[in-house]
Amino acid sequence: MNNRMNERFSNESIPKLLLSLATPAIAAQLINALYNIVDRMFIGRMPETGTLALTGLGVVFPITMIISAFAALVGYGGAPLASIKLGEGKPKKAEELLGSCFLMLLLLSIILTTIFLIFKSQILVLFGASPDTLPFANSYLGIYLIGTISVLISLGLNQFIAAQGFAKTAMITVCVGAVLNTILDPLFIFGMNMGVKGAAIATIISQTMSAVWVICFLTSKRSYLRLRFKNLFLRPKVITSILALGLSPFIMQFTEGLIQIIFNTSLSRFGGDLYVGSIGIMSSLMQLFSLPLSSFAQGGNR
Repeated sequence: MNNRMNERFSNESIPKLLLSLATPAIAAQLINALYNIVDRMFIGRMPETGTLALTGLGVVFPITMIISAFAALVGYGGAPLASIKLGEGKPKKAEELLGSCFLMLLLLSIILTTIFLIFKSQILVLFGASPDTLPFANSYLGIYLIGTISVLISLGLNQFIAAQGFAKTAMITVCVGAVLNTILDPLFIFGMNMGVKGAAIATIISQTMSAVWVICFLTSKRSYLRLRFKNLFLRPKVITSILALGLSPFIMQFTEGLIQIIFNTSLSRFGGDLYVGSIGIMSSLMQLFSLPLSSFAQGGNR
């Protein structure tokens, strides 16, 4: 790291450092949670089909959580290791970790996109979609999966920005996507009369812009870690270290998605589509309220 960052970590008090790093992390997580809330706000107002479309989005929600869990697996696994290497004065090793994580995210996005696209309809039915809500869930997920690579890169590599001490820049990454999504949602859903497909397109465009922002920063002179083509390789020892450290946040987010699936399937069977849509809204709100504590802890680990 540069002298300014070294001086901060050497001389500033722990509470002050913790607050300065955790506050933007909390804001970023809260803003990121708005993706699902904003989509639901506009989709629920679609004339005639709003309720069914909202339920379809609720069925897709745990799948998006599971996809995000893989970004956490790599991002929360690799970024702290890279930060440690920077602290040890080994920037080349840190950049090798960044390159390995980037390649891992690319490979994971290909695997996840392929699996979900092939078995999309079967998975949605298994996760609680009814004949009435399946077309809406299918339409949203089919487009969302095309942008899986953007989702993984924006969420996974953004951790490497925060790990260098650029907490505000990492927050801007999320803000860029969230603001753009809020603008594009009504334009595509109502203005262009695209309905659920419009919401999915808006989300993917927003996530892609966030991914571009992350890559541009990590290849610029502002970043202490540079994303370089020569570092795009995988070594078993490095992969093992990344997965070992990232396993805990992965399990936490993955199991949260599984719990949502259990809710959806149970309510679909005993309550119906309206109940599934309702639990989807409640889950988004509960996720929003539970983020500050987890984000504060993550900020303390920078």
